[in-house]
Amino acid sequence: MAVKSKVLIIGGTGYLGKRLVKASLEQGHETYVLKRPEIGVDIEKIQMLLSFKKQGARLVTASFDDHRSLVEAVKQVDVVICAVSGVHIRSHQILLQLKLVDAIKEAGNIKRFLPSEFGTDPARMGNAIEPGRVTFDDKMVVRKAIEDAKIPFTYVSANCFAGYMVGGLCQPGHILPSRESVVLMGDGNQKSIFVDEDDIAKYAIKTIDDPRTLNKTVYLRPPVNILSQREVVELWEKLIGKQLNKSSLSEQEFLNIMKGEGYAEQVGLTHYYHIFYHGCLTNFEIGDDAEEASLLYPDIKYTKMDDYLKQYL
Repeated sequence: MAVKSKVLIIGGTGYLGKRLVKASLEQGHETYVLKRPEIGVDIEKIQMLLSFKKQGARLVTASFDDHRSLVEAVKQVDVVICAVSGVHIRSHQILLQLKLVDAIKEAGNIKRFLPSEFGTDPARMGNAIEPGRVTFDDKMVVRKAIEDAKIPFTYVSANCFAGYMVGGLCQPGHILPSRESVVLMGDGNQKSIFVDEDDIAKYAIKTIDDPRTLNKTVYLRPPVNILSQREVVELWEKLIGKQLNKSSLSEQEFLNIMKGEGYAEQVGLTHYYHIFYHGCLTNFEIGDDAEEASLLYPDIKYTKMDDYLKQYL
């Protein structure tokens, strides 16, 4: 049996981070979770960290404000996965990840780094509109730093998190499906890709010891989950046994609504715009410099979106 990597997960108490911790432990890795002093008296995060410890994870104390502590934390492991939550303020996530890149470079022992991406591939979003393109531009800055430092990497493009998109039938501002009505983005026929968050974590952990994914982008494209908004709605209608009242929002109407929102909301809506009006997740073929996760790891029985929607019944 191959020796498993020692994995440090940063942002382990977050939405995806807690799933990465679980997947790492389940796949037999010696799992370390960063405990930041800045957590203070956030009792929910403290209790979550303690629950990780009970499950076999090791807690490592380090701060992004203390370079030496980050270096020492990194030296204890083989793989670093960053799941620091994305926020729409340029000065936050990008700076934290650049500090982490500096620590990994100095430590010099890391055989794989997975930066905090897990969504749309930023390398394919050079034509994204403002202000949403800031998140893609920031991720490309981090990628350049990683590659300039010659740090071995894997970029994971997980496309749409099911909890954020499928739960609300792909409508911005909704995370629960209506039994009455739905607003379609345009004609609702642009294809997207939806992945259960637990599956995202399982696939990501699978990549860390795989030579096929070294210095590549791994796309999560479970075939049955390549669906349009209209098809997601139809899955829900079949489950509840009734048709929803449907209206449509044209591209221009969507842009007009977006312009009336605050900065952070505009950033988020830009992502919906490119996904559901332009089909940015499915309008390209995966090249030789990338891999597709469901083909690499057929042993993972991913969640199909009709099954995912059953939890809302």
